[in-house]
Order: sequence, then C-alpha cells, then structure tokens
Amino acid sequence: MQHPVGSPLPPPHQPGHGPVPGWSPAAHHPGPPQGPAPVPPPAPGYPMAPRQTPAPRPGPAPAPHPGPAPASHPGPGPASHPGPGPAPHPGPAPASHQPAPGPASHQPASAPHQPAPGPPAPDTTGHVPLPPGGPVAVPSVPPATAAAPDPTTTTLAVLLIGPAGAGKTSVAKYWADHRRVPTAHISLDDVREWVRSGFADPQTGWNEHSEAQYRLARRTCGFSARNFLANGISCILDDAVFPDRPVVGLGGWKRHVGPGLLPVVLLPGLDIVLERNAERSGNRRLTDEEVARIHGRMAGWYGSGLPIIDNSQLDIPDTAHLLDEVLSRSIASPPNW
Repeated sequence: MQHPVGSPLPPPHQPGHGPVPGWSPAAHHPGPPQGPAPVPPPAPGYPMAPRQTPAPRPGPAPAPHPGPAPASHPGPGPASHPGPGPAPHPGPAPASHQPAPGPASHQPASAPHQPAPGPPAPDTTGHVPLPPGGPVAVPSVPPATAAAPDPTTTTLAVLLIGPAGAGKTSVAKYWADHRRVPTAHISLDDVREWVRSGFADPQTGWNEHSEAQYRLARRTCGFSARNFLANGISCILDDAVFPDRPVVGLGGWKRHVGPGLLPVVLLPGLDIVLERNAERSGNRRLTDEEVARIHGRMAGWYGSGLPIIDNSQLDIPDTAHLLDEVLSRSIASPPNW
C-alpha cells in the first residue's frame, strides 16, 4: 500500500499481531504535544468531509494508555512488543471489524448536500426598465425673493406653436441642440409622416382621415414626451395649433402631456411666412392662400394669455435666446390655458 507523501506512517504490521492500540504518530516525536495530530488525507475516491475542530484541552494530554486488544484480535501479549508473539488461539470467526471512531476526515462522507434551487434570474437581456411616464405637473412657483430659474438647466416640456413657415422646427432643433441638459425635439409633422401607405395628405383636402392621423400623431408625440420627461430628458414639441379649436389643439396636448406643458407662440409677419413657405418642397409646401388663411387664424392667440414671440427680424439663435427668456417667466408664473 502506498501512503500519501508527508503523512505519518503506522508501525510495521507483523503476522499474528493486531493493530497496535494507542499508537500515535506523536510517540515518534518527543516533546509536549502541540495540538491535535495531523490528519492524513482520505484515500482516493472518498470525498473530504468538513473537518471538525476538537475542543481545546486545559492541559497537556496524558500519555495514551494501552488497552486490551480488540475482541476481533484475541492474540495475547503486550501490544507494544515488537517481536513475534505466540500463535493466535483458534476460536470462532471474528466478528466484522468496525472501524474505531476517529476524526470526521476518516469517515466516508455521504453524498454532498445539494442546495435547493432558487428562483430563476429575471430575463433582462436587451430590456431597460423605464419609470412610468405620468402627466407633467405644473412647475412649482418659486418665492418672490428667489432668483428666476435658469431654463437652460431645468427639465422642461415646451410646445412651440405657429403657422407654416414660422420657423418652429428650425428654432426647436437649435434650442434642443444648445441646451446644457439632455433635450429631445419631437416634431408633429415628422411623426405624422411615419404613415407611408395610406397617408392622408391635407394638401389634397382636409377630411376625417387627415384629422384622424393628426390626432393619432399628437397622442404618439405626447406619449414620447412623457417617456422622455420621466427619464429626465427635456423635450420641445412643435405643432400648428389653432386657437379656435381648443379641444382638439391645445386641450389635446394638455391631455397627452400634462398641465406642466409650457406653450409658446411663434408668430412672425405674413410676408415672412410666405417667403419661408416658398422655400419648402414636398407636401410641406402649401399654397399662398392656405398660408394666409392659417396665419389669419393664428392671430387669435393675441389676447389669449400665452407668450408670443414675433421673430420677423430675428435669426434662429436670437429667437432661441428669446425663447429661454420667455420660458423663464413662464416657469416663475405659469400661464393659464
């Protein structure tokens, strides 16, 4: 038999002798015991059971007292005699030898305990949980002694209103691009044109289909704005909202986004919108008659209480700067609409 390298070897076994009771590897190393004897590793194929640390003894351990030979080996003679002893006395077959209890590492361990399976991990691959996008609340009014809030660092929801050719989309993009906080631009016309087959073009006549697609686009824009705002991203929306249709226009935006939406009207002179409309192409270009009719209806915003910016003589950066000033006043004193 081969013993693991480094483990103490037992005394040589001779015929006619049983196991040497009380033998300890410490007997071959004089001196006071330095703790529990080292435990040899288990034979190959036996799993290692957890080692149990024996309780500390108050003093030096007494010398092992040799006891009588086990019943399964009745041969006489002192156990420590190294020479050959008398022949064993014949008798009944010895009982099955039960190994003496020893440290836990000598006992074959039972099958390792299998922990109970826990709940499966949630499948989050490719999924980003988002907070619910609730309606935007009205901005809190700061005290009269407080400084005016900085609209460039505040999370806002802005609705830029104006006729075709007023420059809503250009101003909204510039304003969103130059903010110091994350800001998204949501254009109603862009969302409305997501419909490819079956697109209801108002240029071919305003009917129930074009009206339905406008309402659907507003709901989609409102849903997107609420998701952006719920995640700390400001947004600016632009739409040609008419003052003589409050339920469909401004009222619809208020329902879709929330009462905290800040509307601002962009209304240059008629000659300016006609000039800008002439530079357009595709279904965004309207006839001069249609542009004049829309501009006339937009004049109803005067006296409505909403802030109005006349950008007839302003370029895009100056208009965006003026928009910040108007929003700062709207935050301090939200308009009633």
